[in-house]
Parts: sequence; structure tokens; C-alpha cells
Amino acid sequence: MDAFYASVEQLDDPELVGKPLIVGGRPDSRGVVAACSYEARRFGIRSAMPCAHAYRRCPDAIFVRPRMSRYKEISNQIMEVFARYTDLVEPMSLDEAYLDVTSNKLNQPSATLLAREICKTIYAETGLTASAGVSCNKFVAKIASDLNKPNGVSVIEPEQVEDFLATLPIGKFHGIGKVTEHKMMQLNIRTGADLRRCSRAELDEHFGKNGIFFYHIVRGTDLRPVQTSRLRKSVGSERTLKEDTTDMNEIWELLESQAEKIEAVFQNKDILAKTITLKIRYSDFTTITRSVSCKTEICSSREILSYLPELLAKSEAGSRPIRLLGVSLSNLVSRSERKPRQLVLPF
Repeated sequence: MDAFYASVEQLDDPELVGKPLIVGGRPDSRGVVAACSYEARRFGIRSAMPCAHAYRRCPDAIFVRPRMSRYKEISNQIMEVFARYTDLVEPMSLDEAYLDVTSNKLNQPSATLLAREICKTIYAETGLTASAGVSCNKFVAKIASDLNKPNGVSVIEPEQVEDFLATLPIGKFHGIGKVTEHKMMQLNIRTGADLRRCSRAELDEHFGKNGIFFYHIVRGTDLRPVQTSRLRKSVGSERTLKEDTTDMNEIWELLESQAEKIEAVFQNKDILAKTITLKIRYSDFTTITRSVSCKTEICSSREILSYLPELLAKSEAGSRPIRLLGVSLSNLVSRSERKPRQLVLPF
């Protein structure tokens, strides 16, 4: 979907159409931009930018609070549209999904025509525009979906993939973030062609376990199927504080609240976790994470909190002002997969 949250707000309030719109916190708050309209993007505003920074870039921008229940409502409508064309739908978020239309309910041999029809149907039924990428695998289709926004369909034929990726700036590769992009630039890897010249051994040396991923994607190889159901990779909670703090009592109270929220999700989803990660953003926006692998699968707030003192001790909490705190659990498994364990007897 195109600027999904912002587009929904403009749909529900026509007076916002054509104006720089920011969905997120107030301009005088410490919140961040959740989404913004294309009018706001012209000022260099982007998702995850502090709202105060966004305001300085565009003082005339209109700030509105997110309405997640409304976004979920429209997301359900969009997913229902997808289901009319294929059963192989893999939602990635409220506003994005992979569709495998190799076999489809219309028996339409052209994925391009299907993509155009789906976009038209979404617009007719919701009033919102969508963009689509059409290609031979998930990786290339994802990149293609961003090429012709808003309201566009981009097609990369199988025989075009290698040449397309060769000229693509490395920062445009899905899965290569800012930190990895910077490292690649230092290695003089600026385009897909540069990346393809690297051997498997070189990529393993510089990027560890991600080396094999980069080696294959730059050659257009992505064998991941479209999965209709996926186990979540992590569950977490984070919060930007109203004021920076070094108060350990305040920090611990917030961590207790976050642990309780995570426990509620785990009980609802019937899942367990093996890894806990503490995220801290200091007042100068430096962000760190500290993780620990648990001896047994956990899910309760009590278990989560038992590991946090160890992680806090590896940070500068209490001596360096903190603006954001977060806790997340990963390496998830369903309860049915939980292995038997020997409890510790309190002798």
C-alpha cells in the first residue's frame, strides 16, 4: 500500500488530502513518525524520524495520532481482496504481502495483468492506492514494488533480473540496512555488480552468516516459498520516555510493565521464547542491545524479569541518561514444541 497510515487518514478526512501529513506523536513530543504522506516526504521526512525533527523540516505539517484499529480494519479488507485471486498469501505487515499467483483462481497466466487488476480492485473497494512488484521470486518482487510508487506496477522478467540487480545501488537491496551499506561502501561495494564480483569466501569473511544470503540474492536466487502462515520471529515492547532518566526505579518499573505486556501476548499466542534482548537508546540517540540465551524456554513476566538485571549490568543504565527502553523475546517456539526440562529442586 502507498503511505498506508497517512492515506487512510486522508481518506477519512478529505481536508488532509494534498497536505503534508505525519502520523505519529505530537511535534513537541519525543515520539517518532509512524508514517507520512508523500507531500511530507518531499521535505525529507521519513518513518522513525523524531517528530521534533520532522516539525523543524516542515512546520506546516499536520500531525495526527495513529488509529491502529482503523488501519487493521482496512487491512482485513485488502487481505480479503488478495484471497479472491490466490490462497498463497503471506502477509508481511498490515499493508504488505507476498502473493504466489503461479496457480490462481482466475486461471490468468499473466502475473502482471493480475497485479494490475488487484490494485484496481483495492482502489475500487477502499479508495486507497497500492503498488506492486512482479517477478520470479520474493526478493526481486519486493524491490520492484518500490520502483514505481505510488500507484504503479513494476515488472522484472526472469531474463532481466541479473542486469537489473547489477545496476542497482547497494542501499536499494532489500535486507541491506544502513550499517551494512556503510560497511559495503568502505569495501568499495557500491552496486550489485560490485557485490557480484565478491567471492563467497570474501562475503563470509566480511559479513559472517549473511555472506551466503548476499552471494545468492545478487545473482537473483531466492528459493523462499510464499508461506501462508509464519511463526513470529519476535515479540517485544518499547517506549520513548517523556524525559531522559537515570533513575533505576523508574527504569525498572517500565521494564516490569513491558514484561507484563509481552507475557499477555505469549499467553494469547501460546508460544515460548529462548532469547531475551534489552534495547536502550541514550539521550544522544546512541542505541545498544544486550541479549542472553535462556537455559529453558520462557514466557512469563517473572522469568523475563529474572534475566534483565544481568543485561542492565552490561549497559550504562543509571549513569547515562536514557530516552528509550525496550524488551523483546525471540527464537520463538510453540508450546507443543517445548522439550521436557528438569526443574531445580530447592534443597
